[in-house]
Amino acid sequence: MTEITVRKARQSDVAALKKVLQETFEGTWLPHITAAAARRYVETSIGGRYADESWPDFFVAEIDGGIAGLIHWRDDFIEALHISAGHQGQGVGRRLLSYAEQAIGAAGFPQARLETDTFNERAQHVYKALGYVEKDRYPDDEWDSGFTTVLFEKRL
Repeated sequence: MTEITVRKARQSDVAALKKVLQETFEGTWLPHITAAAARRYVETSIGGRYADESWPDFFVAEIDGGIAGLIHWRDDFIEALHISAGHQGQGVGRRLLSYAEQAIGAAGFPQARLETDTFNERAQHVYKALGYVEKDRYPDDEWDSGFTTVLFEKRL
């Protein structure tokens, strides 16, 4: 079994973080969003700016010295969970979620919350398998592509 190490992100990780965000954009979102939303994402470098601005709050999963994924949370809400294309299905997401849940619980929150969109059935399956329960559905205005966001919660 591959050893997955979770650690705080470092500034030297930013290029690798941008690569993970780009891979998940291309593999997860791009096939579903409108051409206009895709253009806006690329032209405004949404993922790149996110990594540049928020990396100090990221935690990364490392396998054999390389970045396999990232997680970012504020309070009890998991803002982002991204796994590199080459490491999906290897337990990286589960390991990162477990790490975040422990930290969120240690901070005194009784639950962890996160969102995904209805088209992302793979993520929904993982979240449900890990004990997350659907709490709400609402329009996703972030992508302007007619998606519905699903809010999940897990009691800690």
